[in-house]
Amino acid sequence: MSSLFEAAEADNRRSAQPLARRMRPRSLSEFVGQCHFLGEGKLLWRLIQANRLTALLFYGPPGTGKTTLAMLLATETRCRFRQLNAVTSGVKDLRRVLDEARDLLSTDGKQTLLFIDEIHRFNKTQQDALLPDVEDGTVVLVGATTSNPFFAVNSALVSRSRVFEFQPLEENDVRALLDRALQDRERGLGEIAVNLHDEAADFLAATCDGDARQALSALEIGVLSTESRPVEFTLELASESVQRKAVQYDRDGDTHYDAISALIKSIRGSDPDAGIYWLARMLEGGEDVRFLTRRLVILASEDVGNADPQALVIAVAAMQACEFVGLPECQFSLAQAVAYLACAPKSNAATVAIGEARKDVREGRTTPVPVHLRDSHYAGAKRLGHGEGYQYSHNEEDGVAAQDYLGVEREYYRPVNRGFETELGERLASIRAKLRSL
Repeated sequence: MSSLFEAAEADNRRSAQPLARRMRPRSLSEFVGQCHFLGEGKLLWRLIQANRLTALLFYGPPGTGKTTLAMLLATETRCRFRQLNAVTSGVKDLRRVLDEARDLLSTDGKQTLLFIDEIHRFNKTQQDALLPDVEDGTVVLVGATTSNPFFAVNSALVSRSRVFEFQPLEENDVRALLDRALQDRERGLGEIAVNLHDEAADFLAATCDGDARQALSALEIGVLSTESRPVEFTLELASESVQRKAVQYDRDGDTHYDAISALIKSIRGSDPDAGIYWLARMLEGGEDVRFLTRRLVILASEDVGNADPQALVIAVAAMQACEFVGLPECQFSLAQAVAYLACAPKSNAATVAIGEARKDVREGRTTPVPVHLRDSHYAGAKRLGHGEGYQYSHNEEDGVAAQDYLGVEREYYRPVNRGFETELGERLASIRAKLRSL
C-alpha cells in the first residue's frame, strides 16, 4: 500500500514541476548543446571516458545546462550527487557535506560529486575550505557561475579546476528540445495534440536567446492556456506566451568588458550595424553613458586618427551632448557617433607613433634637445649658445625650415594610404625630403 501512495505522491510532485524541469535529460545522450567541450574527442568527453573528473567550473548564461550536466556527470561516474547554493549555504553546510563525503569514501569507496551553484558568491574562506577535499579526491567539485571565474572565483580554486564555458544554445538545438517535449508522453506534452507552426517554433528558438528554459516555458504556457484541440500553436500564440527576457548584463563583471570589446572591435572593423547593436545592448543593460563616450573619444584618435580628423570632433561633440542632454535622448548622439566612427576610414598611425616613441624613451634611447632648439628667452641663455642657429619656419616660403629637430634620424609617424591621411602622407614625404637635405 505504501508503494502505491509513494507512486501517487511522486506523480503529484512531477505534475507540479514546470515542463523545463520535467524534460531535463536523463542521460548524456539526451543532453543538447556544448559540443565544443562535450562532443566526442573533446576534453570533457575524455575526462568522463577516463573517469578522471576532479574539479570543474561551469561558466555561462542561464538555461544552458550547467546544473543538468552536473547531475548527469554524477550518474555517469556513479558518484553520489550533492547540491549546495552559495547564496543560501554557509561554512557549516559546506563542512557537513564534506564530512559526509569523507565518511562515504572511507566506508563504501564511493565519491561524492558536489555541485555548488553560484559558486562565486562563496567568500574566500568558504572557497578555500574546498581545496583540501578537492585535492585529495574526496569530492568531485562542479561549480557553476554566470560570472567569469577568472574574475569572480579565487585564483587558488581556479588553478585547480578545469574551466568550461557554456554557450547559449543554437536555434536548431532549441527546436530539437521543443520537438522532444511535444513528443514525450511521460514527461512532456505528448498527451496533447499540438500543431507547432514552423514560424512559431523559429520565433521561440530565436527569442529565448539560447535559454532552453525560456523556450520550454513559453511552449507550456501556450499549450496549457489554449482550450481547443488540437492546439494550433501559431506565431501569434508564441508571441503572447513569451515574457520579455531581462537583459543579462553586469556593469562590474565580464559582460561589461565583453560588450565594450565587441563595440570597439565592431567600429574598428567598420561595421555600423554591429556597433549600433552592441551600443543598444549596453544601454539596455544600464551602462554608464560617460564610460561609453570616453571610449568613443579614445577610439576616434586610436583607430581613426588622421584618416578622418573630423572623427574626434564628432566623438567629443557626442560626449558633450550626452552631458548636456542625458538619457534617453542622448542615445541619438551616441548612435550618430558610433555610425560615423564605424564608416570613417581607419588609421592607427598616430597610435603606433606615440607607442614607439614612448618605448624608446622608456628603454633609454633618449637624445638631448639640440642646442638650436633650446629655450633662449632667459638671461644667460645666449652665453650658453641656446637657440643659436635656429631657423624660424614662417620665414620659409613653404613654411618648412631645413633643420634638425631631433638630433637623430628616427621615423615614428607613418601615415596610411586611407582617407585624409593619404594627403598627409604625400605632404609629409616632401617635408621629410627637405628636412633630410641637410
